[in-house]
Amino acid sequence: MRIVLQRVTEASVSVEGVVAGAIRQGFVALVGVGAGDGPEQAEALAAKTAELRVFADAAGKFNRSLLDLGGETMVISQFTLLADVRKGRRPSFTKAADPVIAAGLVKRYAAALEERGVPVARGRFGAKMLVRLANDGPVTIVLDSADLERPRRGGG
Repeated sequence: MRIVLQRVTEASVSVEGVVAGAIRQGFVALVGVGAGDGPEQAEALAAKTAELRVFADAAGKFNRSLLDLGGETMVISQFTLLADVRKGRRPSFTKAADPVIAAGLVKRYAAALEERGVPVARGRFGAKMLVRLANDGPVTIVLDSADLERPRRGGG
C-alpha cells in the first residue's frame, strides 16, 4: 500500500456536488492499494498514520501525533498512486490491486484508524471526487508498506 498524507487545517470531499465528508485539523490520506497487499499492511499503515509525529508542540517541534492533538483523517482511495510511468507517455496501473480487494483494504485502513481513536471521514471508492483542502505547512509524507520492512540507511 502507498499512502500520501497531507497535513491539513481542514478538508472536504464531494461526490456529484454533495459533500461526502469533511474534517478539521489532521490528515488527508490518499490511499493506493497494490496487488499483493493485505490487511496487515492496512493495519500497519493505520498505526503509523495515527502515531506519526508531524504536528508541532508548543516549541514548534514535530512532537505531536494525530492522537496527541485529537486530529482527524479524511481517507480517499487513489489507485493512481500505483502508476508506473517508466515507459511511454501513458501510465500503467497493472500494479494496482483489483478494485474489489482495494475497496476492502481502504475500508480496513479507515477502520483501523477509528479503532485507534482517530475520527475518519471518507470519500466514495471508485467515484469521481472533488477534494478540497487547506494544506498546513505544507507537510506531505509518503508512507509505503514496503518501506516499513526495509532498514533505514546506515543499517539503523
